[in-house]
Amino acid sequence: MTPGEALDRVALHDLVMRYCRGVDRRDFALVRSLYWDDAIDRHGAMFEGGPDDFVAWLPTAMAKFELTVHRITNSLFAIDGNDAEGEHYAVAYHRSSPPGRRELIVGGRYLDRYQQRDGEWKFAARSLVFDHGEVRAVDEAAFALLGADAPHGTAERIDPSWSLPLLAGLAA
Repeated sequence: MTPGEALDRVALHDLVMRYCRGVDRRDFALVRSLYWDDAIDRHGAMFEGGPDDFVAWLPTAMAKFELTVHRITNSLFAIDGNDAEGEHYAVAYHRSSPPGRRELIVGGRYLDRYQQRDGEWKFAARSLVFDHGEVRAVDEAAFALLGADAPHGTAERIDPSWSLPLLAGLAA
């Protein structure tokens, strides 16, 4: 692997991590900044379209969840010049709002195509593949006990990560 290929892999990994942050922190400007204008996103039967429509759809899709956590477990990139592809195993945790909170846990993969234009990597196409799912009630007693001594995460701008100015400015 050449130094240039290593830098490309780091940039592509960062792109995927920024997507997770953007969705989980509801930073839709950040999410939009990750896609080329002519890109397409395919989220199964839920959504298929361009990046502006995807970002317009996200607030409604995410509104039923008080919190989401998108975790990327395995990533594989194939790079050919200014074009690249990626497969990322993902576990996405979605917690509904009270009362009667439930956890929706989705296991799947993102299949991506990337293009580098003017030295910058962005999504050219992103598809979600569903592999596994589980729905269960939130264990409220465990939730209260385990999180008693730490700030609780939120999708809102009051989440503690927004106090870090460099992270908060990623979409700028």
